[in-house]
Parts: sequence; structure tokens; C-alpha cells
Amino acid sequence: MVVPVANRIGLHGFPQRCDAVIAYQLSFERHPQYIHATVTGTNSRDAVQRYLEDVRRECVRQDCYRVLVEERLEGPRLPTMDVFAIASEGSMKALGIFHAIAYVDQRMGDMAEFAEMVAVNRGMPVRAFSSVEKAENWLCAQQEGVREQDIFQHRDG
Repeated sequence: MVVPVANRIGLHGFPQRCDAVIAYQLSFERHPQYIHATVTGTNSRDAVQRYLEDVRRECVRQDCYRVLVEERLEGPRLPTMDVFAIASEGSMKALGIFHAIAYVDQRMGDMAEFAEMVAVNRGMPVRAFSSVEKAENWLCAQQEGVREQDIFQHRDG
């Protein structure tokens, strides 16, 4: 999905001109217990915020509230404050919707744990993983009735 941002609404409802294009491709694969969302494209705060909103909408559309998000965006890592804002604001928008979110972005390193901590502290059932396989195992375990406290106690190894 390529999302142009040419005519945003600015302050006081007036159109705001922006020549940037937020480019990402988002695909969804339905599994019996969860949706696997894969995003590729250019890394930016706007792109991440938009694709996360698209993931939320797709999960609601498919009535499936367990999701594996595999992020493969290219470009520099986002600054810490952007990661904080995305995790914080995104959590507030999605609060109460998801049962389990597994997030995979091998490039984020420690920043993925930071984003996870921010989201978990806002009530989101999210875990960051270093591989799709580990994320899938965790999502399937959630479906099999793992105790809720186990969701957050065991770190990805």
C-alpha cells in the first residue's frame, strides 16, 4: 500500500500541504489462530503510525485479535522519543481491542524492548521477538491457555 500524504488536515481544520509520500507495503496472511501482518517500505514515524492503524482496522474487519506484526522497514532507526510516542499513542488507540500482539523487527534491538515496555505499561498485551518462529510459538501458546502472567514474565532468548 502506498499512502500519499499530500492533503492532510492541519490546525483548525485547514488543509496542510505536504509533499512527502509515506510508502509502505502491508500484507496480511490469515492463520487459524492469528493474523500475520508483514510491512515493508521506508521507515518513518508517519509510516509506522499509519501501518499500525491499518493493522488494527484489518484485525477488526476479520474479527481476529491476535496478530503477528513483522516489520521490515528500511532506513535509519527512529529516535527514542518517536518510538515512545508511537507506542504510547498507538496503545491508547488500540486499548481493549487486542488479545495478543507479537512484534518482530530484527533491526530494532533494545529499542523493541523499550517499545514493548511502553505499550505493556499502557495495558497492551504485546511482546517483541527476534524471530517470526518465536513470535508464532508465543501466539499459539496464548491460544492454548498460557496464564496471563506468563505472557510478560519470560523474555525472548
